[in-house]
Amino acid sequence: MTTLAAPTQRRRRPELAAFLRSRRARVTPEDVGMPPGLRRRTPGLRREEVAQLSGVGVTWYTWLEQGRPINASAQVLDAVARTLRLDRPEREHLYHLAEVPFAPDRGAEAVETVGPELQGILDALVPRPAVVYNSRYDVLATNSMYRTLFSDPQNTPFGFRNVLWTLFTMDEDRCPLVDKERELPLMVAQMRGAYGRHVGEPAWESFVRRLSEASPRFSRLWRSGDVVPPGSHVKTFRHDTVGELRMTSLSLSINGMPECRIVTYTPNDEESSRAMATLHAGGVDDWQ
Repeated sequence: MTTLAAPTQRRRRPELAAFLRSRRARVTPEDVGMPPGLRRRTPGLRREEVAQLSGVGVTWYTWLEQGRPINASAQVLDAVARTLRLDRPEREHLYHLAEVPFAPDRGAEAVETVGPELQGILDALVPRPAVVYNSRYDVLATNSMYRTLFSDPQNTPFGFRNVLWTLFTMDEDRCPLVDKERELPLMVAQMRGAYGRHVGEPAWESFVRRLSEASPRFSRLWRSGDVVPPGSHVKTFRHDTVGELRMTSLSLSINGMPECRIVTYTPNDEESSRAMATLHAGGVDDWQ
């Protein structure tokens, strides 16, 4: 077994150990079809039972739960996750703590859906434009003002709507971003920050490769390696009927939807507020 020496890995090992112990404590022998047995000092499964049910060595699992510096493969973590009955967020957490890329459904693209409650929140934000993105800038849901302000993002070759794909492959004169040289690098750097959790996943690798082939600009920005977190700042957009709008973007996380966020846009000045009111009213005759 190869030892791990990176400082980040050393910091995560105690957290991994505590997480495994807490998950093991909540699974009873009856949950996994085993007799309860006698004289159990602690609730839940024993370490040797987790190892047996997962098909791994007792010593190896003990070392993992003790936070020792050992490597774990995705296959072994899958087996342990099944034994401990981890749900999707817990499995993802386990992978991150173990420094292993998390790939839902083993290479299949995870389908993210937006329920009626979340769609209702987006609709209630009108006249503010609002959208739900995942960390790759796939568009999962929008409200009517978002669709009024922006053209509907086009599908990628993979069949889903994606803002980055649209912005990097559309004609230059149709791009709604006024300051492309500032905004596009920020968006790529934000996606790059999320990419670290998906290295090796076929869907992500294929997306990056195909967009790099389709857009030399994206390829150059991606190779720069810059990383930034999502944040609030003022963006200037160009609209065919009302001209430029200066909007403050705000990113909000969503419980139960890891790596997804609601992004809202609020006018940053009086002129932009009047323009948005005009768009919301559906008329442009009296604009300016």
